[in-house]
Amino acid sequence: MNEDYGIISADDHVNPPATMYAERVPEAWRDRMPRVEERDGRDMLVFEGKVTPFTVLEGSAGVASKDVVLLAKSKSDGRKGGWDPDARIEDMDFDGVEAQVLFGSGAGGGVAIRSLDRPMQEVMMRAYNDWIAEFCAAHPKRLLGVAELPIWDLDAAVAEAERGAKQGLCGVLIPAIPAYEDSPPEDLPYLDPHYERLWAALADLNLPVHFHLGTKPVSRGISQNLMVQISVNKTVMCEPIASFIFSGILQRHPNLKLVSVESGIGWMAFLLPWMDHVFDRHRYHTGSELEEPPSFYFHRQVFGTFIDDVVGVRNRDIIGVENILWSSDYPHVNSSWPSSREYIERHFGDVPADERRKMVRDNVLKLYGLG
Repeated sequence: MNEDYGIISADDHVNPPATMYAERVPEAWRDRMPRVEERDGRDMLVFEGKVTPFTVLEGSAGVASKDVVLLAKSKSDGRKGGWDPDARIEDMDFDGVEAQVLFGSGAGGGVAIRSLDRPMQEVMMRAYNDWIAEFCAAHPKRLLGVAELPIWDLDAAVAEAERGAKQGLCGVLIPAIPAYEDSPPEDLPYLDPHYERLWAALADLNLPVHFHLGTKPVSRGISQNLMVQISVNKTVMCEPIASFIFSGILQRHPNLKLVSVESGIGWMAFLLPWMDHVFDRHRYHTGSELEEPPSFYFHRQVFGTFIDDVVGVRNRDIIGVENILWSSDYPHVNSSWPSSREYIERHFGDVPADERRKMVRDNVLKLYGLG
């Protein structure tokens, strides 16, 4: 890969200190925040009555496969760039990465700690959003943070989106699946018009909506088998994409953008023509109000990130060259760091130069209004 432009990763992660919540939430909440205790020579995370070990997979980028371990001895194990913006820039420079879009992970990440107490979860989301905004402010042209939203409270969700936009965050993260069959009745699917005000606000703010990998498995026990879970959890993103398209959300809000994150793209080559087939065969008897086939809205408003997906790149003519976003997943164990240029060459070696540039740089710039 001899191009002289910088590559941009559309999905990377921060691993904030687990103690950052207690440092940032209002005083009334501090006693309930996560804390770290040493037990039997190992740092442990204590939160809501549970004691769990820290894992190091979230910071194992570049570790040889035979040397990868699951559990950390210290809360600070893993690459320092997970919580130190200057150390992160050093790793980005070493890998030839110009900029990154950042999501939370690890014990202090916004997507990792989930309380069943929603008022407390909302407070923690605000603390995380403040932390990621400050992290990115250290290198604002290279670090692009995504805010988390409490979608169960639309007033709070809209307010947090507006606050995130003012802080310079580039998008929002919401659950891929907001309502399971066993969820409380107040949890509603995205098909429900209840959310309409939120979609309108996000479109007006030009904040793309992100769905990140990590939804609850369907079958009991799958969450205990890491390799099965990681292998099969990509295609769950079919549900939110189909919901936003067939419900007419993307038709009503043409400026609203969706990003399927860390879920790969190969399956999209099947989903698009299949949705068009479903629309053609069922549009009349279901009373569909879509004015165009589903693939039209997908190509206009939906994007997907991938780490390692040669099949997806080969099917870019179906998915759409301008809908594909390369990512390094730094500093996670599945990351291409520090060999991202080699990963890109393997995926894009026979791809025309103009198409390659779109997928590893220009599409991200356009999506987030950066150039």
